[in-house]
Amino acid sequence: MEHQSTASRGLPENAYRELAPGEEYVPCLPPAATPPEVTPYSVLLGLLMAVLFSAAAAYSGLKIGQVFEAAIPIAILAVGISTVFKPTGALGQNVIIQSIGSSSGVIVAGAIFTIPALYILDLPATFFQVFFASALGGFLGILFLIPFRKFFVKDMHGKFPFPEATATTEILVAGEKGGSQAVVLVLSGLIGGVFDFLFSAFGLWSEVITSRMIHVGAVAADKIKIVFKLNVSAMIFGLGYIVGLKYSAIIAAGSLLSWFVLSPSSRKSAAP
Repeated sequence: MEHQSTASRGLPENAYRELAPGEEYVPCLPPAATPPEVTPYSVLLGLLMAVLFSAAAAYSGLKIGQVFEAAIPIAILAVGISTVFKPTGALGQNVIIQSIGSSSGVIVAGAIFTIPALYILDLPATFFQVFFASALGGFLGILFLIPFRKFFVKDMHGKFPFPEATATTEILVAGEKGGSQAVVLVLSGLIGGVFDFLFSAFGLWSEVITSRMIHVGAVAADKIKIVFKLNVSAMIFGLGYIVGLKYSAIIAAGSLLSWFVLSPSSRKSAAP
């Protein structure tokens, strides 16, 4: 009961700063406690989250070259689902759900940015080769991470901000806050789905808006073969909002450099 009341208040104050000499950080789930963690509920739901978010990460990565980190939305969904089914010791099980599910983006990113090169280079690649390479890569990543866990989590407590991990922990600990955010996540998903359905099914507008829409852009496309394109799908909008203006500008600058500087230069150098 004590650790549950502590979890309901959120993280301790010293979770966000370096510890003073002799000060000890008491986690919400103390080492002496034995709450249910690895259960059929947590493992099955974690695997389901991994499958769903792996598909979503692979789609976004192949479409726009950028995958998203699934830890926060999975944490929100896990807490929201736990408020419905009310499993015993939800906090510990939600940690396992988030841990299993959030590994999806890491494995997918390692696969979708390398496997297409095998086919582009016309190298032999079977399904089982790709499967075992991805699986062994995941195992190696976990094994190499284990020795650093104590160092980064305990010895370096408060020295690194770990903003995403902190946000995920806050969601898992603050169960009531996470449950309300799950509703927001579902509503935002419905809005995004309706938005994409309107232009994909009814053609109310184009998914890709180009500079050809205006006279100057059409002339530039015909005369100097330059076209600016902007994807207005809900996935792109959502990813840009999550990444933020700074990193969105960096990604856009990289695209401009690639398409309007490096690609034309390579074509000129390759010309006879």
